[in-house]
This record gives sequence, structure tokens and C-alpha cells, in this order.
Amino acid sequence: MTAKVFLSRLKLSEFRNYAEVALRLDARHVVLTGDNGSGKTNLLEAISFLSPGRGLRRATLSDVTRVGAENVGFSIFAEVNGMDGEVAIGTGVEGEGEALSRRLRLNGTSVKSVDELTDHLRVLWLTPAMDGLFTGSSSDRRRFLDRLVLSLDPSHGRRASDFEKAMRGRNRLLSDGRFDPVWLEGIEKQMAELGISMAVARHEMLGLLKALIDSRSTDANFPTASLTLSGFMDGEFHRPAVDLEDEYLATLKDNRYRDAAAGRTLEGPHRADLFVRHAEKDMDAGRCSTGEQKALLVGLVLAHAQLTANMTGYAPVLLLDEIAAHLDEGRRAALFDLIHALGGQSFMTGTDASMFAGLGDRAQFFNVSHGSVG
Repeated sequence: MTAKVFLSRLKLSEFRNYAEVALRLDARHVVLTGDNGSGKTNLLEAISFLSPGRGLRRATLSDVTRVGAENVGFSIFAEVNGMDGEVAIGTGVEGEGEALSRRLRLNGTSVKSVDELTDHLRVLWLTPAMDGLFTGSSSDRRRFLDRLVLSLDPSHGRRASDFEKAMRGRNRLLSDGRFDPVWLEGIEKQMAELGISMAVARHEMLGLLKALIDSRSTDANFPTASLTLSGFMDGEFHRPAVDLEDEYLATLKDNRYRDAAAGRTLEGPHRADLFVRHAEKDMDAGRCSTGEQKALLVGLVLAHAQLTANMTGYAPVLLLDEIAAHLDEGRRAALFDLIHALGGQSFMTGTDASMFAGLGDRAQFFNVSHGSVG
């Protein structure tokens, strides 16, 4: 049985449309209802900043601060019953302009890296912006995939960031016509090590997720997702990583002039794509109806939440924005039961509190109204 991670207090200052707001929470799920534009998603976004990265909207730090704020920057404070016991988390910004950066305190002590947040909780989310995942760009699917990996492997984000930085450096050298073998070999060696580590982590996570999905009984409410990763060294990941690194390193060296002409690196983990099929219909997810795509995505996120709980021993905190909007009453009831069975705390938003009646006393209910919560 997984242990429960939950927020017991959340306080925001100068965040989006909130000058200041504080919520006292217990271990139950949280339902936030109110009119569109009242600030429900802003509260979820604040909680998403309790994980590494730029939050569920991928916003720049300057965009998050409330318009008209007297003080520079926003702050988020949370008390969490976490994976390593009770912890007080404070995050916000410091500096101005281009020097603006994110700061983090754990139990009042400054820490250097936001990656340390994954020692205390894992946060997963599903938002309406993700509804077009299966028909959108491959970069959106890679970003989604990497968030899934990050919840199991906290170092994945740093590897991906370092790979992108090295690749940009190589691209600049090639575009400038600087084919210095010493510089290029050093950068390409770094890219090969990081790139293969990224790809291996993706394949390992996907293998675990597929095994979990295959082991579960079919749920008529949420179709089964069949998952495939393609676009980079397909079919080769049964081999030792050191051999894959040597092969990718050779590819980078051989493709220098081709990449220079293209103005970018044409092969690598940044070209991979996640393909999803509706297993019961044997149909590409992008060709399914809007409702089927939503159900596939919900089922996939919940399966990954279960995998995270299985692998870490702690259920993740789930942020589910407008989750009930396009589900009928039976599917909503099934969804709430599945969420509750995970054993964690979830935050759900909607315009109508009656849509969440199936949760009963399993949830706390709050009304959100233009910068206030009651």
C-alpha cells in the first residue's frame, strides 16, 4: 500500500490574480469550483511549481507575478506531508529583468536546485491544453513524455537541459563554419552520453508503463493506450548503452556537413516521438473522436500515476483541470473511484460543484471567485 503525500496548507502572494490567499487543507481531495476566469487554474499552477520546471503553463517567471503587484515577484508557500516527512516549501523569484531567477527554501533553508523537490513529492497534471496532444506537434508529445520520465527519474530533466545546451553549442559551431575537431569531438561526446541516457530513460519508463497497462483489466470507461517510441535509433535499445553511445557519436561526426547545411542537428533524442493507439479499436489516437482522445489521455495519466506510486511507494499529487467537463455521470463516477483508489491527494477544478457530487465526503470543496477562495 502506498503512503499518502498531501498538502495541508497553501499560501500564495502576488501570484497571477491573487494578491494573497491561504488555504487550510486536510488529506482529502480538493475540488475548486467557480466561473471561468476566476482563478481556479491559477491555484493548480501554483501547486505545479512545487515540482521542477516552469509549471503546468510553462510560463516565464515574470509572467506569473500579479499585474500591478507592489513587490517584485511572487511567492508560494506550502506545508506538505511528504515522502521524507513533514516539510515546509517556499518558492518564488529574486532579482529583476534578465537576472530574474527562481529561489527555493525547504524548512526555511535555501537549496541550490529545484530538483530537490522530488525528494518530497511528485506532481502530475492534466489540463485542457493537453487535449490536442495526439494531433499536435511531436515536441508537445516529447515534453509530455519527459514529464512522465521525470516523475520516476528526477535527474532526467537535468540531462535533457544539458543535452539541449550542448546541441545548441554544436549547432553554433557548425553554422559558423568552425569545424575544429577538438571542440566538436568534445561537444559530440557529451551529446552522445546525455542523449543515450535520455533515450534509455524514456524507453525504460515506457516499458514499465506498458507492462502496467497490459497487466490491468480492461476498463470500459477508459480505453487502453498502446504506446510506441520512435524516431531515434529505433529497435536498438536492447543493446548496451556504451555501444549506443559509440554509434550515436559516429553518426554525429558523419553528419557534420549535413547538419551544417540544415542549420540544426538532424538526428538525436530531440527527434523522437511518442505514438499512441486506441488498443481496443487498433486505431491511431489522432484519428479517434475528441471524446475518445480525452478518455485515452485520462487513462494514460492515471496509469502513469499508478506506476509512480508503485515505483516510489508514494502516490503523486494530481492536478486535474476541468477534468469532469466532457464526461457523462457514469464515467465521472468511475474516474473519481480510480483517482481515490490511487491513494493520493488530487486537486480538481470545474464550473459546477454538482459535477463532483460523486466524490461525497472524499473531497473538500472550495468556491473560487476572482482572487478569493472560500
